[in-house]
Amino acid sequence: MSDKTRKTLRSEFEPGTTRWAVRRAQWLAMGIKEEDFHKPKIAVVNSSSGLSVCYQHLDEVSKAVQSAIRDAGGLPFEIRTVAPSDFVTSAGRKARYLMPSRDLLVNDVEVQVEGAELDGMVLLASCDKTTPGQLMAAGRLNIPSLVLTCGYQLGGQCGGKSVDIEDLYNSVGTYKSGQITLDDLTAMSCQAIKGPGVCAGLATANSMHVLAEALGMALTGNAPIRANGPALYDYAAKAGSAIVRLIEQDLRPRQIMTPGAFRNAIRVAQALGCSVNTVRHLTAIAIETQCDIDVVAEYDRLSHDSVQITQVRPNGPHRIEDLDKAGGCAGAMRQLSPKLDLDVMTVTGKTMGANLAEVPAPDETYIRPLDRPFRNEPGLVIIRGNLAPDGAVVKLSAVPAAVRTFEGTARVFEDEDLAIKGLEDGSIQRGQVIVLRNLGPKGGPGTVFACSFMAALVGAGLSSGVAVVTDGELSGLNSGITVGQVMPEAAEGGPLALVRDDDRIAIDLNQLSIELLVPDADLAERAKSWTPPAPPSQFGWLSLYGQLVQPLSKGAVLGRRNW
Repeated sequence: MSDKTRKTLRSEFEPGTTRWAVRRAQWLAMGIKEEDFHKPKIAVVNSSSGLSVCYQHLDEVSKAVQSAIRDAGGLPFEIRTVAPSDFVTSAGRKARYLMPSRDLLVNDVEVQVEGAELDGMVLLASCDKTTPGQLMAAGRLNIPSLVLTCGYQLGGQCGGKSVDIEDLYNSVGTYKSGQITLDDLTAMSCQAIKGPGVCAGLATANSMHVLAEALGMALTGNAPIRANGPALYDYAAKAGSAIVRLIEQDLRPRQIMTPGAFRNAIRVAQALGCSVNTVRHLTAIAIETQCDIDVVAEYDRLSHDSVQITQVRPNGPHRIEDLDKAGGCAGAMRQLSPKLDLDVMTVTGKTMGANLAEVPAPDETYIRPLDRPFRNEPGLVIIRGNLAPDGAVVKLSAVPAAVRTFEGTARVFEDEDLAIKGLEDGSIQRGQVIVLRNLGPKGGPGTVFACSFMAALVGAGLSSGVAVVTDGELSGLNSGITVGQVMPEAAEGGPLALVRDDDRIAIDLNQLSIELLVPDADLAERAKSWTPPAPPSQFGWLSLYGQLVQPLSKGAVLGRRNW
C-alpha cells in the first residue's frame, strides 16, 4: 500500500490521542504487530452459526478470506453477526423474527464496523436475510465493501429419485393430504440436504446471491456457486485481494449501487424468475444506499419488454447447479447485455461491460438468448387494483402458463396454521382465494410465515386450483397462483383488511390486476368500523421492530426517512 493511501485511511488515529493509545494497547495485547497498525483494517463479516447448515462452512471460508487479505497487505478482523436461517429461525413466534433479523443484522454491522472505524468489509453471504442485510449495511456505511456469496447445498436420493429441500418442503402438504406416510416424509428428510450452503433452487438466498453480482457488489462469476467447493475458495482468495484494491482506489458502494446497477439487477431478477422477496430487499438496499430510484416502479416499467431466459426450480425442471455450470449470473448477464447498463462500476474496479467482455458464452441449454427465451414474459411482475393499490408481487415464472386469470370466493385466515388445517380437513377447495392477512411487517410485527401453507398447497395438488393473496412472508421456493407483498398491508388499513369470507376476488395476470369485487360503498362502510389489530408483541425486539418498521413499499426498513 502506498504512503498516500496510508495517510488517508480513516482507521489511522492521531498519535497521542486517547483512542490511539487505548486501541494500540488492545491490539498489542492481541499479538498484532507494530508494522500492521498502518495497514488497511478490514472487517470480514461472518454470520457463522451452529444452528443451521446454511452457515456450517463459513468459518473456513472466513479463514481463507483473512489469509488473502494479509497476503494483499491488509489487516483482517473477523466480525460476527446475527445468523438468521429461514428454516430454523422460523420456528419461534410463527417466523416473526425472520424479516426483523435482516435489519438487526444491518445495525449489528454498523455498530461493529462503524464503531471501530474500519476501512473496508468483505461480507460472507449465506441464507435469505444475510445478503440483503449485508448489502444494506454496505450502502449505509459507504466504505469499500464487497459481498462473497458462499454457495448452495445439494440434495440426495430417496426411493430412487432425486430429493432436495424443495421436494421435502412441498411434500409436507402431500403428507397432510394423506398421499404419503410419515415414514415417507421422514425418509425424505434424511436425504434432502447433503452438505452445507443455502437451499437448492432459485429461492430467496440464491436469488439474492445472484443479484449481489448483478448489482456489481460481488466478483464476476461468484453466483451461484457450490458451497465448500474449490471454486468458492478461489473466490475467497480473490475477495481478499480485491478488497485491498478497493480501499486503495477508494471505490465505495454508492459509486457502484447506482440507478443503473439497480435496473440491471431488476432485469436479471425478471429474466431468471427470482424470488418475490427480491422486490422488498432491493427497495431496502436502495434506500440505505440513498439511491434515487423507485424499485417497485422499475419492476413494473421493465417488465414490459422482459423475457425468461432460464427455468430453474421452482420455475422449471433445471437445478441451481445447472445454472452454475451453464455460466451463472455472469452468463445470464452476457445474454441480457443489450438491455443492461454496461457503464456501471463494479467491485472488480472495472465496468460491468468490461467484466462481461471476459465472460465465455453460456450453455444455451440452460441460459437462452433473448431471441429464443423459455417464456415471452417476465419472471416477476407487479400487479395493482383496488385490493393492492400500491402494488403486489407475482412470481409469474412459477405460475402455470395456462393460468392467467382466476376468480373465486375468499376464505380469510389470520393464522397460517389454521389455513393448513383447512387443507387437512378438506374445507379448502378448488376455486377459492385464500387470504392470509395481518402477517406483514407491521401486523406481525415481523412478517409471519405464509409460505408453508403455499408449499402444503403444492403438495396437496391444489396449487393450480386455489389462489393465495397475502401480506405475509413468502419463500422463493413457492409456486402456484400466489400474490405476495400486498401493499399496503392489512395492519396499515390497506384494503386487504376489509376482505370477508365469500367475497369475490378476481386476478388477471394478463392485465396485471387484482380486484375485490365488492361495491365501493360497502368497502367504505367496512372501513369505518376497522381498527388496527392489537400487536401480539408488547416487549423485546419484535415490539421495537413494530414501532420502527416502515411500509412494505419502502422495503420495510427501520426508522423515519424523508420519503
